This record gives sequence, C-alpha cells and structure tokens, in this order.
Amino acid sequence: MPTSLVTGGTGFIALHVVKILLDNGHAVHTTVRSLRNVAKCQPLFDLQSQYPGRLSLFEADLLHEGSFGPAMQVCDTVYHIASPFLVPQQIKNGRKECVEPALQGTRNVLESVEKCPSVKRVVLTSSIAAMYGDCSEIPRTQNGALTETYWNNTSSETNNPYHYAKVVAEREAWRLHDAQSRWELVVLNPGLTLGPPLTGASTSGSLFMIENIFSGANKMGCPELYYPIVDVRDVAEAHVRAGSQSFSPAPSSGSGPRCRYLLTAGDRTLSLLEMADILRPSHRDPRLLPTRNLPRLMVYIAGPFIGVSRHWIAHNLGVRFRVDNRRSVKELGVVYRPVEQTLKDQYEAWLRLKHGE
Repeated sequence: MPTSLVTGGTGFIALHVVKILLDNGHAVHTTVRSLRNVAKCQPLFDLQSQYPGRLSLFEADLLHEGSFGPAMQVCDTVYHIASPFLVPQQIKNGRKECVEPALQGTRNVLESVEKCPSVKRVVLTSSIAAMYGDCSEIPRTQNGALTETYWNNTSSETNNPYHYAKVVAEREAWRLHDAQSRWELVVLNPGLTLGPPLTGASTSGSLFMIENIFSGANKMGCPELYYPIVDVRDVAEAHVRAGSQSFSPAPSSGSGPRCRYLLTAGDRTLSLLEMADILRPSHRDPRLLPTRNLPRLMVYIAGPFIGVSRHWIAHNLGVRFRVDNRRSVKELGVVYRPVEQTLKDQYEAWLRLKHGE
C-alpha cells in the first residue's frame, strides 16, 4: 500500500487531496498545526472514522525546523500544500510576513525530504502567481498566452509581496531539487482555485473573495479584475496524478523547469462581474449580486486602503488575458470541469455549510 504525506491537511486543496488518496487505497499521513483545534481538524477526524487505520495525523509547523520529519517517515510521496496566507491589507512588512515564512517553510519540508530515504517524489503546490505579477505582461508574451515557461518578474517585497513569496519559494524548491538526484520534483501552479470546500472552516483567500459576491458584499459593484479559474477538485486530482502516475514530461521550451504545470479550466479568464452573471440564475436573491464594474477612479482611490498599490491597479485593472493549460491536459491527463459548474457547486456548498440549507 503506497504511503503519502500531505502537508496542511485541513486546507482547502489539501483536504480534497487527502480524500482522493484515501479513495484510491493509499495510507495517508497529514500534518496540522494543532490537533487541539477540534473544529478545524474535525473533517480529518471524520475521514479517520471512514477509513480506519489508513489516516494518521501529526502536528507540524512550517516555521519549526525538523517538525515534518516524524510525519514523513515511510512515505514515498510528499504533497507539500501547506502555505501561509495573508490578505493584502494585513501585510505590513512584506519580507518578514510573506517572503521569509515562505522560504523557511519550503526549506524545512524539503530538508526533511532529504533526510528521509523513502521519499521518491515531491509534489509542490505553487501558484499561478509565481508565473506572472501583472496581467499587462501576458499579452506581450509569445503567442499572447501564459505558459509554464514564464516567471513573475514584476512582484517584489514591496510590490505585491504575497505573489513574490510564491516566486521565491518555488525557485528555492527547484534549487534544492537540483542539488540532489534521489527525489523528483513536480510543481503545480493553479489559477484562482474555487469550488466546493469539504469544510466550513476553510480560510482560503479565493473562497473569501468569491463568498463576498455570494453574500452581497460586492452588490454595489466590483473592480474589473480578470482571473483564470480552476476547480479545487481538478486541482486535487492533478496532485494525485502528478504524485502517483508514471509519466515522462517533455522538456519545456525557454527557461521553464521540466515538471511544472499550469492548472486552469481552459484558456479564458473571467471578471468578478462575469462570475456574478453566471451565478445570477441560481442565486436565491439575485439582488445581492453586482451588476456593474466599479469606476476606475474609485478603485484607484480605494486600493491603498485595502493593501493594493496604485501601480498594481494600473497594470491589472481591466486587463483580460489568456492562459495555456494544454500541458496539464496532455501530460497529466487532467479533465477540467466547466467554470459554470464550479461556481454553481461552490454556491450550493456555501449555502449548505454556512446557512444549513
């Protein structure tokens, strides 16, 4: 029976990965920061009851050196999904709050991998944010679409530090991988990950953003920002495929690393308003949904108060772009759900988890 470690097991993506692995017959180790947080860990306790003797829980902290070692023992595959998250307005010091924790967490997990001879493959959850910082960059790329060959070269510790942290963490993972030859590294770069959560306790930033639309927080209007969307269930399936199947990915053109996969549902991006329009027929109170984009001047004025710089607004507001997911389809065999299904399923899950409907 294969044994896999999933870091950050209570997370939005990780919980789906844990469940698929168990469904596929794996023994699973997963980490949480505190087993005493019963509300957050309850979905894992439920899975332990559903799959007796197959799911083991461990406490570990990204910032504590060596804390992942015990959970990693006898595992052949590590799915490193755990990652700190901060909303922009919470960030006061980009290096201290974003970059250093991301680097330290990556090093701690991969240094434990280096000390654990049973591990043969690591699947790292990065982000599409490691590929681009400003939407305005993408139309100038080859063929005008984002692919795995590109890196975010515009974010920094002071300009969009959360995205910059994704860049430095992924680059550090590749550096540590290239310094050895025992274990393989596969990196997944999902777009805006939406879809039904398996727990109401999830703190995912993507869920927070779309739930503002569900609840009516954006009913007066929303900024004209465009996102490449992917269903959390497809992201989880991509993780399991990347970790368990035998495949020989073709080398990337340009400077992109070999085993790097952009995960998005098709090549189009959607604005927040377009997401609201998709939800309108099934929403129980469509009056809560926005019907217009906010004026550009209003977004410029409000941006700094919610942690978004005017520089970032100038290079992202109103910029629609294309993405290329063909590599993940061809090499990992991912079959993506339509965005319409993702949004509808997430809304129904939100009603059920938040309102008991």
